[in-house]
Amino acid sequence: MPTHTTPASLLSVLRTQNQERLYDFYRDLRNTDDLFWDRRVGAWVATSHAVVSSTASDPRFSSIRYPDIEAVSEELRPLARVLSQQMLYSDAPDHARLRALLSRAFTPRAVAALRERIFDAVDQIITRAAPTGRLDIVADLARPLPLAVICDLLGVPEEDRSTVSSWSDPVAAAIGNSRLDADESRAASQSMAQMLDYLRGLLLHEDGPPAPHSLRALLATGIDNPDQDFEELLANCALLLIAGHETTTHFIGNAALALLEHPRAAEQLRDQPDLIPAAVEELLRYDSPVQLMLRRARHDLDLAGRSLAAGQPVLLVCGAANRDPEAFPDPDVLDFRRPGGRHVAFGYGPHFCLGAALARLEGVIVLEALLTRLPDWKLVGAAPSWQRSLNFRGLTSLEIAFTPSPHGHPGQPVPE
Repeated sequence: MPTHTTPASLLSVLRTQNQERLYDFYRDLRNTDDLFWDRRVGAWVATSHAVVSSTASDPRFSSIRYPDIEAVSEELRPLARVLSQQMLYSDAPDHARLRALLSRAFTPRAVAALRERIFDAVDQIITRAAPTGRLDIVADLARPLPLAVICDLLGVPEEDRSTVSSWSDPVAAAIGNSRLDADESRAASQSMAQMLDYLRGLLLHEDGPPAPHSLRALLATGIDNPDQDFEELLANCALLLIAGHETTTHFIGNAALALLEHPRAAEQLRDQPDLIPAAVEELLRYDSPVQLMLRRARHDLDLAGRSLAAGQPVLLVCGAANRDPEAFPDPDVLDFRRPGGRHVAFGYGPHFCLGAALARLEGVIVLEALLTRLPDWKLVGAAPSWQRSLNFRGLTSLEIAFTPSPHGHPGQPVPE
């Protein structure tokens, strides 16, 4: 039995009261021990920025999620096989090979080419909402926007996008929850199978040539490459679909809520829009959409004064690391001029998020639009509630009210 155990468990995050005070809960864990054995999860849990960032890039650790597929439940096994082909859960040299295949879609030039498309999509959403004076930032903006962008990259027709999103949800739920029942596991595996079948048809049988800058065009050479496993290619396209919109959706919702709860910070950005790119980084740190990274000890080793056995998993809690006062003084304060410090919301090391530049661009455009076109926004409706997940931090809805305007231009303040 490992030493440095603690009576607390990361599973307590799933309690509603801890979702609402998540970073207080993390602070208590970190103050107790920044690396401890969680009996209920069966894993080491790291909560300090130093341990999280160093372990994420430490070659002594593996990123493989399912080292023994046959040990996974029968219902979840089909999904586990697909996830094991994805670059997120692979090690060198496979990781570098898979990443290189898809990275062409996320070069600075490729991302910059999407700016106008993102701007137009945000403009259309706000223009539609402007006359009503109401907007659910999650349902009406944060969810459809990233989905549209990643589907554009893959060349998914608009009429298919709601279906693609419906397949993504059960898979994301499975990735974010270590305690699935048989029905949930079966639903996730079936959704992944349906997504792969769809992508297979999209890449092989779509009529007409792909759009010049779509990922489908970039992957055309891979399809005909005898050295490229086509099923592996499909698995990583599915990863882009799921990760490419789920995490950005959560970030937009979390960032909007933070600004609604900190009106002085929002006003600062309205007065100084040049701070918005820095604000995106600070908001990512403040309430990260991805809360965990998983690593496994490749062999017996020491980490932060603890002895880890070969194969033992380590859960790197990004959300806790991003509020570590040793790395970020006054971590519970939103500071858009915060010096130094590198947050781990996009991961760290070789597995640093491939789509980080795209997520940042979407964040900048969305925040600028919300702050300039809806200057008197305020929360309405039910109190914000969080999705029940260990891995992802995201709102189920976020309703706001603002002064109606027939053209989406700033109006008069909404009466209290």
